[in-house]
Amino acid sequence: MAARDNTYPVNVGGVVIGGGNHVVVQSMTDTDTADVQGTVAQVKLLVDAGSEIVRVTVNNSDAAKAVPEVNRRLLDLGCNVPLVGDFHFIGHRLLNDYPDMANTLAKFRINPGNVGRGLRHDENFTQFIEIAKDLGKPVRIGVNAGSLDPDVMADKMDENSRLAEPLSSELVENKALVESALTSAEGALDIGLSSNQIIISCKVSRLPQMIAVYRELSARSNFALHLGLTEAGMGQKGVVATTAALSTLLEQGIGDTIRASLTPEVGGDRSKEVRLCQDILQAVGLRSFRPSVTACPGCGRTTSTLFRELAQDIQSHIDRKLPEWRARYSGSESLQVAVMGCVVNGPGESRAADIGISLPGAGEDPRAPVYVDGKRTTFLTGQNIATDFIAMVEEYVETTYNK
Repeated sequence: MAARDNTYPVNVGGVVIGGGNHVVVQSMTDTDTADVQGTVAQVKLLVDAGSEIVRVTVNNSDAAKAVPEVNRRLLDLGCNVPLVGDFHFIGHRLLNDYPDMANTLAKFRINPGNVGRGLRHDENFTQFIEIAKDLGKPVRIGVNAGSLDPDVMADKMDENSRLAEPLSSELVENKALVESALTSAEGALDIGLSSNQIIISCKVSRLPQMIAVYRELSARSNFALHLGLTEAGMGQKGVVATTAALSTLLEQGIGDTIRASLTPEVGGDRSKEVRLCQDILQAVGLRSFRPSVTACPGCGRTTSTLFRELAQDIQSHIDRKLPEWRARYSGSESLQVAVMGCVVNGPGESRAADIGISLPGAGEDPRAPVYVDGKRTTFLTGQNIATDFIAMVEEYVETTYNK
């Protein structure tokens, strides 16, 4: 399974989105961009977690002035990540007034629903796109349900009212979202952007609506698509909603870049959204970011906690060693480890992994077979099973990926 290979590839500061390339993970800061130190720190946090593109708010003159310095400090830290400017309302003016900022950014984001109405909308949109064209910058045309172009929505509502069997308000909004995105993209082409400089998104907060809209966009255009719920929410709700929405579309080959718009707890870890995107892509088989540990949930056959402790030790060891493995052992992110708790599924799952161990279950002295590349190679016994198995995992990584 892969993303659509018929979307136009868009080069964003050296990261290519679309055109059959792998799905790109991106994120966004929540700092005041004018706070250079805070913004640099958060961008670095997101990049270290695996974000390949980072978006920053450019909402006023102070933010616009800060962007070049933010980028300079990131480069000094060895962090050469494409920065995207998130513009609303006055983006056309800021891009015109602060050319250093415009040149620094790798991509611009415009929301056609809040650049004015009527002639003012057309003038502001045109100015924005012309600057992008002159600088050779790609643009994400990001339509949001919460800030949908009121003129487009009004037209669709009028059309709907004349139907013998009017559609629901949500279906009308879906049509308006798609129409706004595609009409804006066609307008950008008319102004002079190429198809390889346009990415489209239509973000909503309701999962079924998002899936319907992106299916329509995918069917009607070949523009690269950015996926995400506008406001996924907090905690488990946000994780579940994001996972359900993104994985459904990705499974159908829809989507070229993704973001998880989680609401972090106060003082929480912003980079959780990056790891969630990675986990989704890995779960659906599109990319690998870290070794995976398969472990059973436990049942009446596994009243001992030994296999759970072993699974936890293995996971902690992999998390701790991951930076070193990434640097030294190319391909180790695809490693599959199995830690199973009894004889029902344990041997089969262990054989299917690159390296796996199958404990015997409750009420037995641990004598656990270890499988390497599908073959049973040894038994581990005694009090040092965890230490011995971790050593075997280390040896497997060193011998398999040290090439």
